[in-house]
Amino acid sequence: MELTLLGTGAPEGLPRPGCPCASCAGATGGAARAATALLLDGALLLDLTPGAAFAAARAGQSLTGVRQVLLTHPHEGPAVEVPTGVPQPGRVADGRELALLDGHRVRAVAVDVPGTGYEIGGPYGERLLYLPPGAAPAGAAGATGATGATEGKGPYEMVVLDVLGRPDALARLRASGAVDATTDVLAVHIDHDTPPGAELHRRLAALGARAVPDGTSLLVGEYHAVPDLPRRTLVLGGARSGKSVEAERRLAAFPDVLYVATGGLRDGDSEWAARVSAHRERRPASWRTAETCDLVPLLAGEDEAGDGPGTEKSAASPLLIDCLSLWLTHAMDEVGAWDDETWANGGERALRERTDELVAAVRATRRPLVAVSNEVGSGVVPATPAGRRFRDELGRLNAAFAAECEHVLLVVAGQAITLRG
Repeated sequence: MELTLLGTGAPEGLPRPGCPCASCAGATGGAARAATALLLDGALLLDLTPGAAFAAARAGQSLTGVRQVLLTHPHEGPAVEVPTGVPQPGRVADGRELALLDGHRVRAVAVDVPGTGYEIGGPYGERLLYLPPGAAPAGAAGATGATGATEGKGPYEMVVLDVLGRPDALARLRASGAVDATTDVLAVHIDHDTPPGAELHRRLAALGARAVPDGTSLLVGEYHAVPDLPRRTLVLGGARSGKSVEAERRLAAFPDVLYVATGGLRDGDSEWAARVSAHRERRPASWRTAETCDLVPLLAGEDEAGDGPGTEKSAASPLLIDCLSLWLTHAMDEVGAWDDETWANGGERALRERTDELVAAVRATRRPLVAVSNEVGSGVVPATPAGRRFRDELGRLNAAFAAECEHVLLVVAGQAITLRG
């Protein structure tokens, strides 16, 4: 089954008409994207967009063989002109199946926004799922009934959806088994919220997805080198640099994430409580939370009880630790590192044992791991011995932790710079 992407952009296209933002300004040449439309084997057109005939011609295709046009979402603005010889577009009721004369099988999939997704089966058993912009499968997490993942069909060979706008949709599909490591995940409906070019591809690769230019033709089921997801990632950055947002973004498309908050609640500290609340509100509701500094058992797969909605514990579920600097503060408190005499008489040795144990657990873990830490030491030298001690120990911990990670990022002013991976 051959898929040609006539467009891969949001409904308004990219750049958006009249928009002066930096992303739109950079969306030129191959980075420009027309509204998303898919052509399958030259016979089935999913979403009719302006200029579809010209887009097909540029891709070396023709719409003369199209036998069915299906719409996935309401189209705003004036009606799109139907090219001569192309059937009138229509929608299929949720759950209904169509068998087309050319051998395709179409099943309408319910989604959680106005519109319809489509599961397309090819003549040789290959399967593709296409979801409209801003959509996820309807129903409970995983939506197994909607995707057919529980019907013995296994994962899709290809999934085409709004990865950046709805990473939770990809998480649901992964949770249901409809998407696995062999599924080719294509991002479409791409808008101006993510800078085009290298940053777009970096963010998608972190989610196990990719984007292709308009006009690209692909064979569904043919092997493609899916992004190699690192098992361990360390995200460094200064205060308010965006390091926590970057870390959370990297796991937004994965199910059953355990968020490990090492800072605790700090009773009576209203400013800290506001920080904790902001973090919680930003995280997906399906994530579980553990407030602890006992990281070694978690890295070994022994989940603590969290505050999530009763999700089963899994040694393979991803772990997000935020952050190592607070873990180090707790460890230094416990070994008496702030007192010079205690530090000299066993405190330093005790802290080394704790950090060595943590680093060894990172090396041995089988869980996907994203950890956050502060990058310190580039500014003013702390005025106190305790401050200099903390700076030095965090620098050592970051270096040892990073040595065990496949991917290391430094976030500066919200921009992620790859140091490794």
